[in-house]
Amino acid sequence: MEYMGYFLVAIIIIFVVVKLLSWPLKMLLKLVANGVLGAILLFVINIFGKYIGLKIGINVITALIAGVFGIPGVVFLVIFKLFM
Repeated sequence: MEYMGYFLVAIIIIFVVVKLLSWPLKMLLKLVANGVLGAILLFVINIFGKYIGLKIGINVITALIAGVFGIPGVVFLVIFKLFM
């Protein structure tokens, strides 16, 4: 019977630890997804943008903006490039 108590305590501890670690993991996965999506969009814009004279250089700054903000970041870069 005492093993059953240890088993329940272990299950509760595992549940709490997994719950606490899942929050940062979700944020990290979202950041990685934004980064991949932003890089793909920058690549696609550079491929198709050459037909209309739009080219966004891929450097540290543009990669960070596209990576952190995802689609809104790429839209900002396109608008910024069009007005500058």
